[in-house]
Amino acid sequence: MLARVWSATIIGIDAVKVGVEVDVANGLPGVTVVGLPDIAVQESKERVKTAIKNSGSAYPMRRIVVNLTPADLRKEGPSFDLPICVGILAASDQVSGELLGDYLFLGELSLDGSLRAVAGVLSIAAAALKMGITGLVVPAGNAREAAVIQGLQVYGLENLGEVVAFLNHPEQFEPVKVDITGKLAQTHLDCADLHDVKGQAHARRALEIAAAGGHNLIFVGPPGSGKTMLARRLPGILPPLSFAEALEVTQIHSVAGLLRERGFLVCDRPYRSPHHSASGPALLLSTASTTWNSYQQTFHFADI
Repeated sequence: MLARVWSATIIGIDAVKVGVEVDVANGLPGVTVVGLPDIAVQESKERVKTAIKNSGSAYPMRRIVVNLTPADLRKEGPSFDLPICVGILAASDQVSGELLGDYLFLGELSLDGSLRAVAGVLSIAAAALKMGITGLVVPAGNAREAAVIQGLQVYGLENLGEVVAFLNHPEQFEPVKVDITGKLAQTHLDCADLHDVKGQAHARRALEIAAAGGHNLIFVGPPGSGKTMLARRLPGILPPLSFAEALEVTQIHSVAGLLRERGFLVCDRPYRSPHHSASGPALLLSTASTTWNSYQQTFHFADI
């Protein structure tokens, strides 16, 4: 029997929809994964098999073929564990397939069947809304992050047993909600205050002009002249992030796997501190897919 589950993969900070087709047929027991999977996706065969058994479901001892579409797009990361697992269960008639066409599934499986958080869920949620997806089924650790995107039904589940129960009885579960307005209102800046700077009138004026006009700014001087001290205080005089800006900054943190350190929405303007020996291409790479007006990073160089 054939089952199709929707998932997604990350390219840069953007998401691309991926179809996970699973066919369970008669033949020698084994699993074949095609569609340009990387090593992490190939290894999902063993995680999925063990998770299904340890969650109380039956693993079909038949020939299983998993096709990840589009076939010419590289698939990376462990986030395909859950959609592959759901596809196997649906193809073997252990879960209902009614919701599979409307929901997108993401998550890494532990051997005991629990779901582990993955990176890039916010970007995938934003793309899913544009794709016409009804909702997302993600690990509980990613639920609030995905729920930032309004208009999607997001279900954060703890383990494979809950996923099976959700697919068979979705009315028993409630989607996750987050208070975005309250989160933005609680914005707090951990950066230093420009009020603490004594003297440096020209440098302070440069900071104010750069902050007001959205200009780039570079400090040049010998070590100990105050470059780092001044640059560290620039975020404190920038205006609060709008929701659109906060969403873009949060997407970058999500893809980089840093969001769990910042909560489900990053509301403070980020401060980056590259080494003074960083090359020009390295700086361009660190700001890839962003614009100065929306991301408004602050850089400092210790010894230029």
